[in-house]
Amino acid sequence: MHEGGLMYMAFIFLLAAVISVPIAKRLGLGSVLGYLMAGAAIGPFALQLVGHDMENIMHFAEFGVVMMLFLVGLELQPSLLWKMRLPILGLGGLQVLLTSLAIAGLGILLGYEWQHTLAVGLILSLSSTAIVLQSMNEKGLMPTEAGQSSFAVLLFQDIAVIPMLAVLPLLAVQEMNLPNASHAGLAGWQQGLLVIATMAGIVVAGRVLIRPLFRIIASTGLREIFTATALLLVIAIALLMESIGLSAALGTFMAGVVLANSEYRHELEAEIEPFKGLLLGLFFISVGASIDFALFMQMPMIILSLVLALIAIKFAVLIGLAKLFKLQSAQQWTFTFALAQGGEFCFVLFSFTSQNQILPESIASPLIVVVALSMALTPLLMIINERFVQPLFNKTHKQSRPADTIDDGGSPVIIAGYGRFGQVIGRSLNANGIRTTVLEHDANQIEQLRKFQHKVFYGDASRHDLLEAAGAHHAKLIVLALDDHEKIKQTVLLCQKHFPHLKIYARAMGRIQAHELDKLNVEVFVRETFHSALHLSEMAMQGLGMHPYDAHRVMRTFKKLDEQHIRDMRNMEVNEKNYISMAQKNKAELERVLQADANEQKLVQDAHWDQG
Repeated sequence: MHEGGLMYMAFIFLLAAVISVPIAKRLGLGSVLGYLMAGAAIGPFALQLVGHDMENIMHFAEFGVVMMLFLVGLELQPSLLWKMRLPILGLGGLQVLLTSLAIAGLGILLGYEWQHTLAVGLILSLSSTAIVLQSMNEKGLMPTEAGQSSFAVLLFQDIAVIPMLAVLPLLAVQEMNLPNASHAGLAGWQQGLLVIATMAGIVVAGRVLIRPLFRIIASTGLREIFTATALLLVIAIALLMESIGLSAALGTFMAGVVLANSEYRHELEAEIEPFKGLLLGLFFISVGASIDFALFMQMPMIILSLVLALIAIKFAVLIGLAKLFKLQSAQQWTFTFALAQGGEFCFVLFSFTSQNQILPESIASPLIVVVALSMALTPLLMIINERFVQPLFNKTHKQSRPADTIDDGGSPVIIAGYGRFGQVIGRSLNANGIRTTVLEHDANQIEQLRKFQHKVFYGDASRHDLLEAAGAHHAKLIVLALDDHEKIKQTVLLCQKHFPHLKIYARAMGRIQAHELDKLNVEVFVRETFHSALHLSEMAMQGLGMHPYDAHRVMRTFKKLDEQHIRDMRNMEVNEKNYISMAQKNKAELERVLQADANEQKLVQDAHWDQG
């Protein structure tokens, strides 16, 4: 192995990431698994390209964890905590408590001392904030019920590390021999009080000093000073934490929490955000490199059994809590698969317990490998859930649930599809005294809507018998607000054949779908973002100083011409070459007409347009 310095290690880490992550993404494995595989490959227990001892590797890991936790803390505002207090305290608190007790109970049954098993249970109850949030963001799952519940649990776990660090010294079987002379000889309870006092001091000092400090920094007008000041604060608090024998990563998390209340938080996030992905990547590589394959080869069956036991215990606890808190059925499994691993704080806490003789090395070392392997398996678990569990679940839902019996078939309007698009239509019609019969084919959406007292019937609008039961023979029009364009076309053909009196008003995702609906002779179709974009464009023109009447007239002309272009392309053979050529021609005509209108006419200003 090349005994290079920091530049060499940085080169190897970045090269491994550049090679492995695109391959992993191409194979559908996700970037996190790519980083983990890269770290395992270049680590001291495989190709030995970097850090034959673990010290060099952990420098990278510590730096990645430090910055990641700073950003997590920076987003931890009191308003967010209060809004999510029930899932954080309820779901997160029960997850940590039940997982800790389950692991401790298993350890006692295996004959270990209760202090050791409880310490291990507390540590292994934590999950990986970095891996879970990164994976869910990549898959677009954060806005879902599973994503929000996972975030609440992770938030509680991150906060729970602070009392854990205070409690763990109390579980020392023998007298602690702390390495730092400034607090050597302290009893476990004294060390715990020192931790709590230090944390409280950081919070109080931050609230009193941080705003005046950044007010002074802001007066310089230098953007980069914000980043420098944030790093200074991070390093200062990290050094303080290390001086009492705690982790620098925990200190930076606290620094982020302190800055979360600052009015300069968003600017700090903007300065640091570009580094976030790279730093997390370095952390994931470090986790992969930290897997001690030599120790794994010494006791493969024991370590694999422990990994499976950890995942199984977390599965049992998480799925039970998901059902208790009544998450949607499909979301329960995503929530469970996402959190069934150890976390980055486990490395910090196991290191803390070893240094302070809370856990013997014979227990801590194998468990570090167990945590690293469980984290490496998380992307695979997410893939299994996405590719096998969710489709199976959705298929079962569709097959097992029959269409609802419709007892509201006398409405003049039928709305098919009640997502964000259909709900606006339904609410506006109902608000004006127009009755509607609503059909929705997504069972999960039905469950969510009924929580808000919406009267919605489950069923597929492209079925003749269901439309008939919904009162299609007597209704005046049908609004197709589905998010499935093929279903819209099927329903259009069905209505034209069996219910020709129905006026059809359809949703189009974009221009191509609008062309297809036009060819099907749909009376009215609306591109879902077209009118809102026109309205915003009109407001933007007014914001630039254009008179409201002029802005409205220009956008009305634009709308008329654009809709005419849709009609003109009705009989055109749709292929990419012809479409691009026609689109360019229409664009040029549109610009010419609008420019001529602006040059040739002096619009009469109407004082009415200046009001409001």
